[in-house]
Order: sequence, then C-alpha cells, then structure tokens
Amino acid sequence: MEWLETLLWNPSSVAHIVCLYAFVISVGVVLGKIKLFGVSLGVTFVLFTGIVMGHFGFTGDVHILHFIREFGLILFVFCIGLQVGPSFFSSFKKGGMQLNLLATGIVLLNLAVMFAIYYLDGNIELPMMVGILYGAVTNTPGLGAANEALNQLHYSGEPIALGYACAYPLGVVGIIGSIILIRYLCRVNFKKEEQELNTHEAHNKLKPHMMHLEMRNEAIAGKTLVEVKKFLGRPFVCSRIRHEGHVSIPNHETVFHIGDQLFIVCSEDDAQAIAAFIGREIQVDWEKQDMPMVSRRILVTKSEVNGKKLGDMHFRSMYGVNVTRVNRSGMDLFANPNLVLQVGDRVMVVGQQDAVERVAHALGNELKRLDTPNIVTIFVGIFLGILLGSLPIAFPGMPTPVKLGLAGGPLVVAILIGRFGHKMHLVTYTTMSANLMLREMGIVLFLASVGIEAGEHFVQTVVEGNGLLYVGYGFLITVVPLLIVGLIARLYCKVNYFTLMGLIAGSNTDPPALAYSNQTAGNDAPAVGYSTVYPLTMFLRIVSGQLVLLALM
Repeated sequence: MEWLETLLWNPSSVAHIVCLYAFVISVGVVLGKIKLFGVSLGVTFVLFTGIVMGHFGFTGDVHILHFIREFGLILFVFCIGLQVGPSFFSSFKKGGMQLNLLATGIVLLNLAVMFAIYYLDGNIELPMMVGILYGAVTNTPGLGAANEALNQLHYSGEPIALGYACAYPLGVVGIIGSIILIRYLCRVNFKKEEQELNTHEAHNKLKPHMMHLEMRNEAIAGKTLVEVKKFLGRPFVCSRIRHEGHVSIPNHETVFHIGDQLFIVCSEDDAQAIAAFIGREIQVDWEKQDMPMVSRRILVTKSEVNGKKLGDMHFRSMYGVNVTRVNRSGMDLFANPNLVLQVGDRVMVVGQQDAVERVAHALGNELKRLDTPNIVTIFVGIFLGILLGSLPIAFPGMPTPVKLGLAGGPLVVAILIGRFGHKMHLVTYTTMSANLMLREMGIVLFLASVGIEAGEHFVQTVVEGNGLLYVGYGFLITVVPLLIVGLIARLYCKVNYFTLMGLIAGSNTDPPALAYSNQTAGNDAPAVGYSTVYPLTMFLRIVSGQLVLLALM
C-alpha cells in the first residue's frame, strides 16, 4: 500500500500533484453547475474545492503550485486579450464611449469604497482588502495580477485569496440584486424599454443597407460608375445592374443610363442621400435574368490575405465580381475599400459562378484551416507579454518601479496583437471553441492552485478571524457603486434598462449576471452592453489592483 500512500500524500510526487489537480478541477466544475435561485458560481467553485482539499492537508510542492498558478493565469489573460483585442479600441466609438465612462465610474467607485473601509476599519491589511475587492467584483484575473504584484513585493502575510473566497459568493448575489433593485427603484416598464430599443436599432447607422434603385437623375446619365461616386462623395457598392433587360456586374467603366436598375449596398447613414441622388427605390426580382448570378459568403483562410485592404484585392477588375459586405465575429460590415481583411472574415461576393469560385480559391475558403489554433502567435505573444510585464516603469513618488507583471504584460500584448497583429502578418484568429478551451484550462489551473495553497488557513480565518466581516465589506464594495452609477445611467444618461443590465454585468466581468440579464431581457441588448464595456473593464480590473499595491506598500 506504499504506492497509494505516495499517491495521496507525497507533495513532491508528480503523480500526486496531477491527481490532486484532476480531482479538484473535475469536482469543482461539476459543483459549479449547480444553480441556486437560477444562479451558479461556474468555474469559481474550483477555488472552493481546492480550499477544502488544502484544509485537509492535500497539497503539493510550493514551487510546482506557483508555476502552475502563474502559467494558468498567463494562458487565461492572454486568450482574453486575443478575444477582446479587435473590439477594444472600437468600443470607445459613438455610444460605446458613454457606456465605457459609466463602467470606469463603477471601477473607480469600487476602489473608493474599498479605501473608505480600509481607512475606517484600520485593522485589515491592504493586500487582504484588495483580495476582498476582487471577490466583491468577481474578477479572478485581477486576483491573479494582485498576487503577482505581491510576489514582487515579497509579501509574506495571509493569502489574499481568503478575502476573495469570502466575498465572492455574495458578490454574485449583490450584482444580480443591484440589477433587480434598479429596476424597481426606476419603475422600469419592460414593454416600453423594448419599444425604445427597437426604435434605436431601426436608426442604427453601422450596418450595411441594401436597396434597389431605378436611375432617374439626368445629370448623371452617361456618366461612369467611378464618376458618379466622385460626384456623390459617399461610398457605396453597385452589386448588379440591369440595362435593357441584361444583368451584369458593373465595374468602374460601366455607364449609367436612365431606367437602369441597380442593386446598391451602402451604410445606413448614407442610404437616403444615395437614393435621392440616383433615383427612386423599386422592387426587383434578380432571379429573372439572362446571366446566372450567385451571391456567396467566402471564408478568408489564407494567411497571405491577412492584413490586406479590400481595395487592394481588385476583386472587380481581376475577377469581375463585387464584394458587398464582410461579416466579422457575427457582425456585418460595409465593404469599404479601406477595410482591412483578417483571417476568419466571411466575405459576401456577387458574380457569375465560375468567377466566384476563383475568388474562393484566392481567399482560401477552407474551414479546416481555421480548426487548428495558431500556436506560434499564441506563444510568441506570451513571450513578448512576459518581456513587457517584466519591464520596470518608474513613477515619481513611488518607491518601487511598477511592472505590469505576468498578468498585465500578456494582456496588453494580446490586445495589441488581436487588433494590429495583421500588420506584422501574425494570424490571430482562433475559433471560439479553441479560445474558450485554452481560457478555461488556464483559469481552472489558476483557481485550483490558489485554493490548495489558501486552504490551510481558510477555516481558521472564517471561524476565528474576520471572515464574516470580509463578507459584509465585500457586499458594500459590490452594491454601493452599482446602485450609484446604475441610477445615474438610468435617470441622467437615459440608458436603456436592458443595455444597463449588460453594463452592470460587464463592469464586473460576471458571466452569471449576464446569463440572468439575457434570460430576463429576452433580447441581445444585455450581451451588447456587456461586450462593449468588457474589454476596458477587464484591463482596468487587472491593472488597478497592481498599481494600488505597488504604490502604497
């Protein structure tokens, strides 16, 4: 039975450590799926399972635990950065700016409430207070970044994961409770909110707009397509043209005549002006034509196309086809010549069958190519992220130079690669399933490591220490900022309640709150609000705790 004793209790045995992690993660994930009042804790239950195992003496070599913890964290935050990178900068445009300012207000108020409690109480160490903060806002990557900062400072106090574990469960409840409370305080009428949302979407200017026009303007009769575009001064794509019963794909030299029927694709913002300039809208059956035309979505899978501008591909002159729109991450984009193509884009091409096939060959259109993650990009990015995270940045008045660390560095590099990687010919596309798998692997390894390490002191902290106080303080950190900013957003900024639900969930990067919001709303508005503020909020959450600890300790 010596082999069994070694397997169960020898902390330096690789087999023991692998079995311990496998048990903690599998049990934690299963228990995390259990719902109470429609809410589950998800993979965070891995932390609590690790705490239980650590309490009963199941642990491993400290150096191995630290390596697995840090590697899991790096993998997690890097994959998050790749996911949010393409939308990180665009999330500040138009209505997104207001939502991101409100989310930033929530982050700052979380810190303000934390500092108020810290100075009023006077008996809780700042690192533990930061741990409570991250539990209250349910942000695990921030906890990892704070841990990494404490390693730089050679901190030897109680594990801050204890404060995180105490505050987390009530943090989830507090976020959802705040959403419900705002609804009743503001007397929200769901039917009215849905009507306003539909009205807003009807005036959305970002999506491509398709219309059939009959050419009526005598001023442009006899002019070529390129001349008409110059006169009008607004970008549009003429996908097909019917002249005297003959349908063709127009090019820059195509001449417009009175009575020509045109299939126009443009941005919704320009649709009215284009229609007024060219002619009236009509109904056209494009299936009845002398030349068979097809419209087809073609997948960009060739790495040599990655980063090229749509206009540089010369689809119209080389292949005799038109590109009307590009679908990226589920969103249709107008096919502006300056739009940069990325691997994973789906390009809508209109033309004759053989020409469309040639375009498909040029772009790749091989789904199997996208099934394999781009491992080189991932590990090159991690390498660069660790280099950036290790750079000491000196600030006046700070005794210790600030480092982005093993969490902040890879996150920043991943966001930049996700947005600008095509300029360096790096293919950043990974399927959602591959990205999610890597992220989940990283976060469960991190949570299991933190739980196993913190488990030895957890029960003592809760029963004999300040565990219940941590729970109460965490609840205040959760609820007070959400109610303040939520009421400002609703009463002053007039944010739609469904969007506000997503804003609140996204400002805490909390999937259970998003799931509740989606179920309650029955539309996509919470998910849109969540995804708009998620990139910036995640960045602020990860960096803010590090800065607090490095500046004040």
